[in-house]
Amino acid sequence: MSTDAGRPRPRDPAPGGGDPAEPTGRTGRREAAGDVDADLVRSMTDDARGTLIDRMGIELVEVTRERLVATMPVEGNTQPYGLLHGGASVVLAETLGSIGAQLHAGAGRVAVGLDINATHHRAARSGTVTGTATVLSAGRTLVSYDVVVTDEGGRRVCTSRITCLLRDAAPGA
Repeated sequence: MSTDAGRPRPRDPAPGGGDPAEPTGRTGRREAAGDVDADLVRSMTDDARGTLIDRMGIELVEVTRERLVATMPVEGNTQPYGLLHGGASVVLAETLGSIGAQLHAGAGRVAVGLDINATHHRAARSGTVTGTATVLSAGRTLVSYDVVVTDEGGRRVCTSRITCLLRDAAPGA
């Protein structure tokens, strides 16, 4: 993503294409694709344009079935006292968990959020926070992720857990 007049907007993938097994993320960096469907990752990135993910400046950095990493700026995502809004940390966590669950679900299925919780440990006042989601449990119908949000100093800002239900997609969807 790049910014234009302080508003985030998507950035085109890095020039030169590359191996589709290693999709280029919104940051232009190579993602560790593992056995992830590169077209599905590209589709999710394109689908984020104009959504809350885009407005909050969330950028995917790494995507595998077991681990997802994204960054989010503190600026523009604060509460009135200048601290990172707790809800912004939860949006980052839900974004990572939902994308991971959708990757696990695969084609013809959808991930639907069932539960998310968060514990806020410390305030972030500036810079960028990083969310790292790791799979806790991945079954046929449920997927759970542990998400840790840290500040630029590596200090834990928030810990979250998200569980998604995996369902067959509606016909024609």
